[in-house]
Amino acid sequence: NPPAQTLPRLADFAAAASQVIQQAGFVLQTRRLATSPFPLWHNHLTAASLAARAAELEALAARHDFTYLSLGPALPAFPAAYGLIADVLAATRSVFLTGMMTTQRAIDLAALQACAGVIARSAPLEENGFANLRFAALGNVAPGSPFLPAAYHAPGQPPAFGLAFECADEILAAFASADTLDAARASLLQRLESAAACLQCLLAPLQDRYQVDLYGFDFSSAPYPQDWCSAGAALEKLGIPRLGQHGSLAAAVFLAETLEMGKWKRTGFNGLMLPVLEDTVLALRAAQGSLTVKDLLLYSTVCGTGLDTVALPGNSTPGQLAAVLLDLASLSLRLDKPLTARLMPMPGKAAGDVIQFDFEFFCAGRVMALEAESLDGLLTHTDQIEIHPRKAVI
Repeated sequence: NPPAQTLPRLADFAAAASQVIQQAGFVLQTRRLATSPFPLWHNHLTAASLAARAAELEALAARHDFTYLSLGPALPAFPAAYGLIADVLAATRSVFLTGMMTTQRAIDLAALQACAGVIARSAPLEENGFANLRFAALGNVAPGSPFLPAAYHAPGQPPAFGLAFECADEILAAFASADTLDAARASLLQRLESAAACLQCLLAPLQDRYQVDLYGFDFSSAPYPQDWCSAGAALEKLGIPRLGQHGSLAAAVFLAETLEMGKWKRTGFNGLMLPVLEDTVLALRAAQGSLTVKDLLLYSTVCGTGLDTVALPGNSTPGQLAAVLLDLASLSLRLDKPLTARLMPMPGKAAGDVIQFDFEFFCAGRVMALEAESLDGLLTHTDQIEIHPRKAVI
């Protein structure tokens, strides 16, 4: 349906749900709106016309009290769509877009390289490469995630909603107050399961009234840039002197497995989320050189969300970025899990340079080193790399 017909009902639902959530004692940070993938409805628009359309939808969403708007991913079946993304980012300030790098069983090399090109092209659009906050490359990501940029709606399905939780503070509190790993796990699960059960009960009448389905809850370890809400601090509470040192992977496994045990209706990631620039401890360890891009990729293998808000040198080339994206896309298919890459080259900055942001959700940090060069040979001389999920060995 046209947005002008659908949005009023969704806005009424969002307002009613927001009131119920806040009356129950939860802090509501933002309301976010996601469409189906834009190539399915952009009707082969030019970059200029799509940018204008995106600006119109941005204004319409804002009038209905949605803070951010996601237009979904460019898709390998519509290769021209990737080339439109940077123009939309330049024309808007609260619109998010993504690019899918994978099909059901393969990495699409043209799509992956196009995503790398979007990152490089978007870096100089705003100070400190900030436009790339609103773009991510996706590997094996299904519709229904409430976290942006990954959020998009399933084409042809009725309106639905999901709740994304900034719960690093709850994880930190559970781990800090426990005497054993079992106690830490039990405390965290009790906190999260109780919140999910409460909210599902409270929101059920609104789902029926407004005919909006519940996708589910995403209790990933999303932080806020204060020490009391740090996923990095929560992991270090398990006994890691500095995140990035050996033992960090074991801590990541423990947290990821705990989240996997939770009994609630699931959507999105429900996994280890380590956005470097949104987390004071992660940013500090990255600045100290303890936490590297390779470490973050390693932790993504045990149920992470990928590489998120990673500040890279401003001279990072599309070829170097594509090498990183290829690793991430390969993991997403081999492990059959959703992964995203939100990489942020910092114009004019080199590895180790200090970076500051005038943005509530970011903390100061340093540019991380990128150990990558452009690839060649068999990995790039093909259209697709077919990858199947790993089979369990009995």
